[in-house]
Amino acid sequence: MLSSPEIVQTAQQPTAVISLLVSRSEIQQVMGPAIAEVLAMLRAQGITPAGPVFTLHARRPSDTFDFAVGVPVAQAVAPAGRVHGGTLPAARVARAVYSGGYEGLGSAWGQLLAWVEAQGLQGQESLWECYARGPESGTDSTQWRTELNRPLRD
Repeated sequence: MLSSPEIVQTAQQPTAVISLLVSRSEIQQVMGPAIAEVLAMLRAQGITPAGPVFTLHARRPSDTFDFAVGVPVAQAVAPAGRVHGGTLPAARVARAVYSGGYEGLGSAWGQLLAWVEAQGLQGQESLWECYARGPESGTDSTQWRTELNRPLRD
């Protein structure tokens, strides 16, 4: 289920991320380990995440995913291994919250992108998802929440 989309302005947010370029078939194998690696690096540096895990995609996924996985932080991180600092951009975005298992994200994105087009708006190439509530909160995927963000062109 997708909430009613809205247009919001986001503030730039520092992040700790791992950048990845993988095939669609690899995404499920790389996400969990990458998240664990980012969180372990933060613990080693004594840094607490300032928000939920997210993925920031350079472009809409196709056969390949060109993206960064990470968490917002309140202070700069020292690069370690694959983990480095990044940012979620300040942007005017179309935003909606999807409720459900991750297998429904493709359809939810399709609904949001159709809404953007119906409003006469144009999206940028990038997009991001914030995983507000997921498997760590319980096995009932109907309770999971993923915030979808599509930056808009001026």
